[in-house]
Amino acid sequence: MTDKPTTDGRPAAPSDDTPGTAGTSKQSAERTGGPHSSAQESGGDAEATGTRPGAGGENEQALDPLGSETSPEGGTRLAPSRAREGMFGIQGSGDTSGFGGLRLPGYVPAPAERPYGGWFDAFADELGAALAERGVKGAVEQVTVDRGEITFYVARERLVDLCRTLRDDEALRFEMCASVSGVDYGEDVVHRLHVVYHLLSMTYRRRIRLEVALDVDDAHVPSIVEVYPTADWHERETWDMFGVVFDGHPALTRILMPDDWDGHPQRKDYPLGGIPVEYKGAQIPPPDQRRSYS
Repeated sequence: MTDKPTTDGRPAAPSDDTPGTAGTSKQSAERTGGPHSSAQESGGDAEATGTRPGAGGENEQALDPLGSETSPEGGTRLAPSRAREGMFGIQGSGDTSGFGGLRLPGYVPAPAERPYGGWFDAFADELGAALAERGVKGAVEQVTVDRGEITFYVARERLVDLCRTLRDDEALRFEMCASVSGVDYGEDVVHRLHVVYHLLSMTYRRRIRLEVALDVDDAHVPSIVEVYPTADWHERETWDMFGVVFDGHPALTRILMPDDWDGHPQRKDYPLGGIPVEYKGAQIPPPDQRRSYS
């Protein structure tokens, strides 16, 4: 049988009668970026979709995260919400970078609703079945489809079990953790620190995101090095820059800054200037004391 090309000109996935594909969700695989549910509209578009992002500290109801009656998932997550005024919150500094007048609304991805579109629905079904089979409950707090990418917001206590399921299940096969990174949404946001994981399935040529939200006063998340050894250096960098402690990491030491450096430079409450440069006795002036070219 000759497969019909997809709308983007790429070859279609094997048909259902292809040997060796029964029982896996790769039968309907499509390249990420195809048409998805209108529920992917987020932030400023959320009102149009009827989904209102939660204001800081407000519970945002997850909408049947894995879309299956047999799925063990459910619950809510706290959605960040913060208006941005000026780059890094700096005002009246004489900054000439062009960002001084930047004003953007707080951005909150809306929960996605079925159908997600593309291969996302079949994959979510396979994930729900795999988690149920392994007895992993309460792992996924929300599913979001945004900009052609699917994100699972994960409860941190279930992160390692979820990653192991994604790696080992025959229908999932996410063999590689491509990156671990951090985000700080700012001081006035509940669960302001987020840890983001990009996973790659080389078997099925798929990519997904996992995201864990943390309070700054309890910035702990389990290390996934035992599941994905490549996460070792990524977790060290996220600890170094954002101060997220990866419990169980084999050697959680700084990787970019000197070992005795005080603070975590990519946190929003870290000062922009006036920081002594170690070993040289120099100092970076605060923004309002830097040279202005206007």
